[in-house]
Amino acid sequence: MNPPSSFRETFLVFLRLGVTSFGGPVAHLGYFHEEFVVRRKWLEEAAFADVIALAQFLPGPASSQVGLVIGLHRARWRGALAAWLGFTLPSALLMTGFAYGVGYLGDLKHAGWLAGLKLAAVAVVAQAVLTMAGKFCRNIFAAGIALAGSVAVLAWGSGLAQLAVIASGGLLGWLFFGQKRRGSDTSPQARDDLDVPYGSRLGAILLAIFAALLVGLPLLRVVTPNPALATFDSLYRAGALVFGGGHVVLPLLQTAVVNPGWVPEDKFLAGYGAAQALPGPLFSFASYLGAIMKPEPNGWAGAAWCLLALYAPAVLLVFGALPFWISLRRQPFAQASLQGANAAVVGVLLAALIHPVWTSAVHGVADFLVALGAYLLLVVAKAPPWLVVIIAAGAGEVFLRG
Repeated sequence: MNPPSSFRETFLVFLRLGVTSFGGPVAHLGYFHEEFVVRRKWLEEAAFADVIALAQFLPGPASSQVGLVIGLHRARWRGALAAWLGFTLPSALLMTGFAYGVGYLGDLKHAGWLAGLKLAAVAVVAQAVLTMAGKFCRNIFAAGIALAGSVAVLAWGSGLAQLAVIASGGLLGWLFFGQKRRGSDTSPQARDDLDVPYGSRLGAILLAIFAALLVGLPLLRVVTPNPALATFDSLYRAGALVFGGGHVVLPLLQTAVVNPGWVPEDKFLAGYGAAQALPGPLFSFASYLGAIMKPEPNGWAGAAWCLLALYAPAVLLVFGALPFWISLRRQPFAQASLQGANAAVVGVLLAALIHPVWTSAVHGVADFLVALGAYLLLVVAKAPPWLVVIIAAGAGEVFLRG
């Protein structure tokens, strides 16, 4: 591992990802893999896959949770803060600005540059899936877990399917790999340790705080009628109950803010549509809702308040579970299970590459050629992802404008 980073270095790396990572949570993991595993070597493949598995087990925005752990691993608590700010700030500021009326882009359905950005995401995710498959699907059994998991996720189509597939992969890995000596075709027994600057005691406290807020906020809301408290409670529960990332949180947020009349439905849908065109985490949609919401706080203060409320469960859960996950993954039975779980993660990413990444971006020969060109730039020319994003956007504007 390289020497620890400063707050500034970690922030700038994640800030660059925050302005170039288009395509949703799975694409973000592809950008993270290229940046932190391949290019900067801040952590090894096994550790990266284990962090993804943990994030998939937990509710919340998976890519943001992975980023938080990478920041913590790299520069301790200041790195976690830098990672979250850098990755979230660009889209949060843009969504807040959109709420103030900076929405003059018109109908984006036929924007060529947006089509190009989606195709860049196809290339990035494809590269990540193939690279991770080469690491974690080195035998027929592991490849079978990945393929079966991909089929299950595509068939089931729910956020909970990812959790079930990874859990099943872990069970199969324990049954199969735990009963045989590990040969050269399996993952190494020694795991690359993640640097976690605290122990299970603090982890248990964080998990207790998560549970206390989940149970206590609705009760406190009844006893103390307060618009700010009601807003925080509604968005906190949405963030605490969502499996599968930003797209899955849409109906929960709609129930939370549209049903009580805090945000008109047409403005809710307009903001959600704008969020699809922006880089970074889709959870930054909360900043838009907070800015246009009728109850106070709204405006910039409301944007920050709602963003904090939606992200709080994810932060408490991932940091609360992390020390237990670190201890568990070092055990021999857990290492066998993680071989199966990591293969299942490849299947989950493959399913996401097929739908929605591919199906939402590739609609004809021209789309396929732009995606292929972006992939070749990444794999053959070794171009950085941010440059591929710019080139793909330009190619989309030239060749794919509706």
